[in-house]
Amino acid sequence: MAEKLLILNKQQIQQRIDRIAYQILEDNFEEQEIVIAGILTQGSVIAKRIKAVLENIAPFKCTMINIEIDKNASHLEANLDADINICANKVVILVDDVLNSGKTLAYGFGVFLDVPLKKLRTVVLVDRNHKSFPVSTDFSGMALSTVIKQHVYVSLTETGDEDAVYLG
Repeated sequence: MAEKLLILNKQQIQQRIDRIAYQILEDNFEEQEIVIAGILTQGSVIAKRIKAVLENIAPFKCTMINIEIDKNASHLEANLDADINICANKVVILVDDVLNSGKTLAYGFGVFLDVPLKKLRTVVLVDRNHKSFPVSTDFSGMALSTVIKQHVYVSLTETGDEDAVYLG
């Protein structure tokens, strides 16, 4: 395997998560509650960290749900760890680690199609600019122009001690 190039270290990842949290606050300062929906597994880790920052800076309540999506399925197959109806008439922030083709976020949108939302926003840590689906993000940690053969590796741990993003 080719050598991996470090593109974000632990501190840089946290700085980007902090910035995204402030952008979410600015976008939703009049809300009473927002729902942060993390796509398992890495998206949920990022979502949990955004929620922790928002709980320190935002006046609104943050509720978090996790979405498990079968990324290899030919149709939407998703499981949630909470009732989808808790999202009704609220702002939902859909979080994933990397936007590559856009398929995972497109499936993420599908989870909410039958629920009336105030608005749906998307967050990714890295936006690769190689979309096959017409999906864009509202908030991203960094935009990265790569060649299609390159892969972005996001390594996040519960403790955050060994967080890194690599290009390989």
